[in-house]
Amino acid sequence: MKKKLYLVLIILLSWLTVPFIGKRDFKRFYPAAIFMCLYVLIEGFIAEKNKWWTIKERLLPKLSGELPLILGPFFAGSIWILKLTYGRPLLYILLNSVVDAFFAYPFYTWFKKIGIWRLLRFTQLKLFMLFMMKSIFMYVFHMAFVDKKILSAAVGGYRNYFNKFRMNEREERG
Repeated sequence: MKKKLYLVLIILLSWLTVPFIGKRDFKRFYPAAIFMCLYVLIEGFIAEKNKWWTIKERLLPKLSGELPLILGPFFAGSIWILKLTYGRPLLYILLNSVVDAFFAYPFYTWFKKIGIWRLLRFTQLKLFMLFMMKSIFMYVFHMAFVDKKILSAAVGGYRNYFNKFRMNEREERG
């Protein structure tokens, strides 16, 4: 029962910070956070199937063991990190490396000690690297699909190329 209380507290404490994000920033960054939450949920199924880790304590037996972490610190933390660092990729990587190291080392050690979560075929270093990969993936996803900077640049580049190609064709025809 005490373990379930920890899981509920993790969700609640994370969500208590959300009002401080601000409505505009929440709306701006929540699509990337939701996308990554879905990604992490799928990753959790793969991880359990491949025995990368096991989650012994679940809020509800039929739900994913990662759900409290996804709904709590992962969702809120993703929005916070994007809010504080978006547009400054080096700061984003630095802040994510600190947060990811915290989750991969002291947080994981605490969860293992109280019997909630345990790595099986994964080391803490691999877990840290997985977290870092996901953080880069989320930043690129936000840029490409939410802010559309990458897509706009790519589409603009293709337009310019095809416009030049068409102009050259017209000039050759006379």
